[in-house]
Amino acid sequence: MDFIYLLKGLILGFSIAAPVGPIGLLCIRRTLAQGQIYGVVSGIGVAAADALYGLIAGYGLTFISNFLIEQQFWLRLGGGIFLCYFGFKIFRSKASAQSVSNDRKSIFDAFTSIFFLTMTNPMTILSFIGIFAGLGISNSQVNHFTPSILVLGVFFGSALWWILLCSVVSLIQKHLNTAMLLWINRLSGLIIFVFGVTSLYSIVLSI
Repeated sequence: MDFIYLLKGLILGFSIAAPVGPIGLLCIRRTLAQGQIYGVVSGIGVAAADALYGLIAGYGLTFISNFLIEQQFWLRLGGGIFLCYFGFKIFRSKASAQSVSNDRKSIFDAFTSIFFLTMTNPMTILSFIGIFAGLGISNSQVNHFTPSILVLGVFFGSALWWILLCSVVSLIQKHLNTAMLLWINRLSGLIIFVFGVTSLYSIVLSI
């Protein structure tokens, strides 16, 4: 039974991660500009944030989920501002056909920045609550470890997607010259910036 939930989690995690949004564009751009390891670590940051929200929903930690949902205005505001910042920074950045050298600090920054950006969307908790309800998971119906097993599967499924995506992007990167990378920076930066502005605009409308 636990294996079934792990498998369901893997499929869910892969499916949730697959649609490419602003955070996905950030991971792709980091792979192109800084190397595959940066893209993968950024993707792991996304998976870790989703897994944390999944655990909060799975174990019914309502005092945390309620607080995050109540503070969603400020979290979404911060996320929108960060997207605008990242988009502008990427748009203005120079392009290089060579990836920058790896160091622990910048790799850690790649993880934490995406992790906290993903955490600015507390409505993910409601998505997981719906998923758990759809799968018939509640503390009264299954053993205590079932939500953890499902969330673990979601994490690994999401991580698998990011590894595959960044590997493909890394292969493509070898065939791109500086001019192509510059245009990719401009386009991805503009798209991410527009996502940020759209997010901020939706916040204004909700006031």
